[in-house]
Amino acid sequence: MADVNRGNRPLSPHLSIYRPQMTSISSIMVRITGIASLLIAFFVVWWLLAAATSESAFAFIDGLMRSWLGDLVMFAATWAIFYHMLGRLRHVIWDLGYCVNVEVSEKLAIGMFVLATILTFITALAV
Repeated sequence: MADVNRGNRPLSPHLSIYRPQMTSISSIMVRITGIASLLIAFFVVWWLLAAATSESAFAFIDGLMRSWLGDLVMFAATWAIFYHMLGRLRHVIWDLGYCVNVEVSEKLAIGMFVLATILTFITALAV
C-alpha cells in the first residue's frame, strides 16, 4: 500500500543541524583517496606504455612526471595511498571487533591523517 504521509515526514538528520564527525570525514576521505589512487594508476600505466612504445612518447610523460607538477602529484598520490591503506587497516580492526567505541574511533581517524603524513614525508625523504 502506498505511503500517503511520505511528504510530511521530517528529514533525519537534517543538514542544518548535522555536525560531521571525524569518523565520517575519515570515511569520506578513504573513498576519495581510493578514487585518486585509481586516477594516479592511469599515469603509471601511461608511463609504462610510453616506455614500451617510443622514445618520444616516453620523453614526454617522463618529463611531465619529473617536473615540479609531477613531483607534487606523486607526493599527493603517496599520501593518498598511505591514507587509503590505513583506512582499510582500520576497517579490518573494526571487523575483528576492536576499537569500535566512539572515542577510540575518533582517535584512529586523527591518527590516520597524522600517520599518512609522516609516512609520506619519510618516503619523500628516502627518495
